[in-house]
Amino acid sequence: MKTRATRLLAAGFAAALASLASAQQPAPPPPSFAAPNVTDKGVAAMAANCAMCHGTRGRPAPGSSVAALAGRPAQDIVDAMKAFKEGKREATIMHQVAKGYSDAEIAAIAAYFTRQPQ
Repeated sequence: MKTRATRLLAAGFAAALASLASAQQPAPPPPSFAAPNVTDKGVAAMAANCAMCHGTRGRPAPGSSVAALAGRPAQDIVDAMKAFKEGKREATIMHQVAKGYSDAEIAAIAAYFTRQPQ
């Protein structure tokens, strides 16, 4: 009986210590999000995501109603992306796409498309 009582007491003591220890642990840090990927390779990969609608390297198919991005002034692209991101410009999907990019990524993508021949 002493052993059973000792085990119960020890288990209760261990549980109390564990509870006390976990109560004193600092809160985990908030999640850290990925830094903007503005390397040449990263920007090219992000720009490739635009190809489905805006065409390879920002040149849509002839007769398409989608805006061409190739050769456009970078500031025009940045302004449009920010307007989409902030919900100030009507869109079917761009308002959601734009939210996925940081301001640094938007600027880098805009610079990429500006350098593409029309």
